[in-house]
Amino acid sequence: MGNEASAAGRIDVTALIDGQRLHGGHGLIVGLCFLVVLLDGFDTAAIGYIAPMLVTEWGVSRAALAPVVSAALVGLALGALAAGPLSDRFGRKTVLVLAMTEVGLACLASAFSADPTQLMILRFITGLGLGAAMPNAVTLTSESMPARRRALLTNVMFCGFPLGAACGGFLAAWMIPAFGWRSVLILGGVAPLALVLVLVPLLPESVRNLVARGAPARRIHAALRVVTGGGEGSGGEGQGRDGPAAAYTLGTGATPGRSAGLRLILSPAYRLGSAMLWLAYFCGLIIFYALINWMPILFRESGLDPRTAALITALFPLGGIGAIPLGMVMDRLNADAAVAGGFAVTAAAVALIGQATGRIDLLVPAVLIAGLAMNTAQSSLPALAAAYYPTEGRGTGVAWMMGLGRFGGIAGSFLVAGLATLSLPATFAVIAGPALIAALAVGLKRVARPGKPRPDPAPATLSP
Repeated sequence: MGNEASAAGRIDVTALIDGQRLHGGHGLIVGLCFLVVLLDGFDTAAIGYIAPMLVTEWGVSRAALAPVVSAALVGLALGALAAGPLSDRFGRKTVLVLAMTEVGLACLASAFSADPTQLMILRFITGLGLGAAMPNAVTLTSESMPARRRALLTNVMFCGFPLGAACGGFLAAWMIPAFGWRSVLILGGVAPLALVLVLVPLLPESVRNLVARGAPARRIHAALRVVTGGGEGSGGEGQGRDGPAAAYTLGTGATPGRSAGLRLILSPAYRLGSAMLWLAYFCGLIIFYALINWMPILFRESGLDPRTAALITALFPLGGIGAIPLGMVMDRLNADAAVAGGFAVTAAAVALIGQATGRIDLLVPAVLIAGLAMNTAQSSLPALAAAYYPTEGRGTGVAWMMGLGRFGGIAGSFLVAGLATLSLPATFAVIAGPALIAALAVGLKRVARPGKPRPDPAPATLSP
């Protein structure tokens, strides 16, 4: 039967998924998770685009606005930290659907905020859902793709985040003058609720996670039909019309029905690599949120009008499309070196923005280059983390990297507020520093290889 059937009545779903050619089922999963992170990026960046209007309407200073800007980032961090263990226990799709529902309701409510305090609270609640949604979209995509295309397709999916942030800028430049800043938050609430109606019937659960949790074989069979193209017999031996009579195994030493979670990612074999992934993601988000949240205001202070400032800022996250070719490199060559190199280029490019302020002919390409380098490296870190951890701890590993990294976004938001006395070139030079730290962290992660896997136990037979 092939590698996916290791013995009569046993199906290795890892080998089965990895042996698939790309088909429509893969496209469905990537497409739906792309929309999840697209809306995640839109809602996360929305506060930066409406910030200049809040300063004008509510008469608050840059420093006073910092808690409002960073409130969602605190929620993002806490939401991701909680969502990882929950998804390892209850499933990627379950947590993802609940998170997107919460995002839609909270963001819609935030559009009717009467003052900065109300907006801050509702942005925090919105952030809880955003933080839970993104790592589960990353993990579900990674676990459903064949190994030889995993980094590429995970990066394609994750490109939705910077593209969503960029779309927020372009839409805000049009919507705010026409309908007011509240319209941006209304759109950010309605769109996730509409997407939930599509996710529930169409998005499959992660097959690997179902096996790791010891789910009934009928559920595993239904999810397998999506990731294998739905053909009869595609699930290996023992499949009948009503589902398989076989036992499923991950073929990686994981015990069905057991979730390793934090125990695994903090174990001696993974501890150093986990810490370096956290540090790299933390530093990357210092840069991302310092720029996406404050560039509109910084550019306005340099003499640009609000519309131009929003449009130029939107070019920065647009550079995330560079993660697609980098994903191809990661699948074929040294993934760690590719990501570390992206962060090294980011350091030089961000510093260049500070030298180009005041000259649009130089500022536009500087923002594009910085966005391409930074977002390409940052958007590739989830794929790097997903490949680093085994199934039974992958949800927690990816979510904790993204959750702890979110505190970098909080630091970035307050960092710029605290640099008010510096010149623009000096401000951007300071923001560029974390990129060098991220490059070094990814290099050290390369050295931190996991230990030998546990012996593969005899799989438990799963009843339909």
